[in-house]
Amino acid sequence: MKLLFAHGWGFDRSFWKPLADLLADLPHAIGDRGYFGSAQDAFVDGPCLAVTHSLGTMRVLREPPPGLMGIVAINGFDRFSARPDRAGVPLRVLDRMLRRFGEDPRAVLTEFRRQCGADAEFGEFDAVLLREDLVRLRDEEAPLPSVPVLSLQGGRDPLLPEAMRTQVFRNASVRRMEFAAGGHLLPLEAPEFCAKVVRDMIGARP
Repeated sequence: MKLLFAHGWGFDRSFWKPLADLLADLPHAIGDRGYFGSAQDAFVDGPCLAVTHSLGTMRVLREPPPGLMGIVAINGFDRFSARPDRAGVPLRVLDRMLRRFGEDPRAVLTEFRRQCGADAEFGEFDAVLLREDLVRLRDEEAPLPSVPVLSLQGGRDPLLPEAMRTQVFRNASVRRMEFAAGGHLLPLEAPEFCAKVVRDMIGARP
């Protein structure tokens, strides 16, 4: 089984290094959306397990690879914003981010990363692409997967409301897990735990 890694909004492929190092014995590909440099598509041939984070989950759901057998969605979701019948991040929060992003994108990106728990400095970035994906976070809902999903959420996630975390991927074949002490960056906060979850998911495949 090969692994396909997809990172979330405001990060790049380096986000996966702690977890990918622990899974180095498994063939894998790591994509890069291109927020901080050149985009890099991740291609895997044959059966694969997607390991996704946050918005990366929606990207894989929209364009699943041909051999997709399952998804380990870490801090992931199929819809980010709230709607009347579903919990999520309030639209007013996203609208405010978008307004401020138009004025000072670096400040908004810095604040978002710090809210998530990432204090590292970053260099040049593609503000147009980041804004495009921020609009997607506000407006889009990804199709539900036809493959099994393991949803791993942080019990102290400062970004995703608790009600939202319990509802993601509803009506899909989903198994839910919580890392009680974790936030929104579980692959960085608890890479050993995440690695065990990935290996257990592979072992559970028929």
